[in-house]
Amino acid sequence: MKSSVPKVLNPVGGETMLGHVITAARELAPRRLIVVAGHGRGQVAAELAGRAPDVTVVVQERRGGTGHAVRIVLEAVGQIHGTLLVTYADTPLLRASTLESLTAAHTAAGAAATVLTTVLPDPAGYGRIIRGADGGFEAIVEHSDATDEQRAITEINSGVYAFSGALLADAIKRVPTDNVKGEEYLTDAVGILRADGYPVACVRCGDPEEVMGVNDQAQLAWARRVMNDRVLSRWMGAGVTIRDPATTWIDVGVELERDVEIGPGTQLEGRTTVAAGARIGPGCLLRDTTVGAGAQVIQSVCESAVIGAGNTVGPFAHLLPGTTLAANE
Repeated sequence: MKSSVPKVLNPVGGETMLGHVITAARELAPRRLIVVAGHGRGQVAAELAGRAPDVTVVVQERRGGTGHAVRIVLEAVGQIHGTLLVTYADTPLLRASTLESLTAAHTAAGAAATVLTTVLPDPAGYGRIIRGADGGFEAIVEHSDATDEQRAITEINSGVYAFSGALLADAIKRVPTDNVKGEEYLTDAVGILRADGYPVACVRCGDPEEVMGVNDQAQLAWARRVMNDRVLSRWMGAGVTIRDPATTWIDVGVELERDVEIGPGTQLEGRTTVAAGARIGPGCLLRDTTVGAGAQVIQSVCESAVIGAGNTVGPFAHLLPGTTLAANE
């Protein structure tokens, strides 16, 4: 990212990328949440200690590949019984519903491993999913190893998996390192399980955006726009009027009631809450601010403030943290 901030701590919609992934995983009610931290692990661990203290952090001292990351987890915490779900902290758009579908299909199939796939118009660089005549999973072939015929396949491996914890514990020990980087790849564990005669399944994600990783500032900006579009769509569906979605930004932690109206050029950040009938904008920035019913805020900046019902703020006001305006009766 060419930044002092570890990649996974960059914010998307007011929450870190790592935070989004943990939130999605929590909706599955897992018995345990584990984060593998490498680069910037001190900052990552500090973030988790403050916001998700129940998460176990396992340190990956060297970049040994995805298989290595999973292996050191199992060495650190012991065998994990039941379903082990593997995902990535730089995929903030991945929905909990997709993870639920993956784990449900994995259980229903009685599979040793289930691969989350998707279809891309341009699959260059991604591992291809090879299916047999019956449509079942046969293999994952990396782009660099694929034939021209295989490269024409548009179904790709997302890198997100559900495993049988007991079976993975054995397979992960046998992942080879005979590749250019000398790393352990989790895709090889899938191949080992299938070679051992265990069933491997696939679940296709219908929205390719969900599994796209963020690796630079341009992709980060794209992810923020996609997340914001999701948030705006949700609130408009709940009865909020948004005059100009193209210039309106609302964080995932914001709460709005019905009949709120948001004008152009408005940003609502943090834990801002806006009660029914209030009008915000145009040209406003509200951060961690509470707005009462029927209030109006016009071309103003409000930080950690409380605006009582019926008040009018602005234009050109700046409410500093701690400001409280009583309800205008």
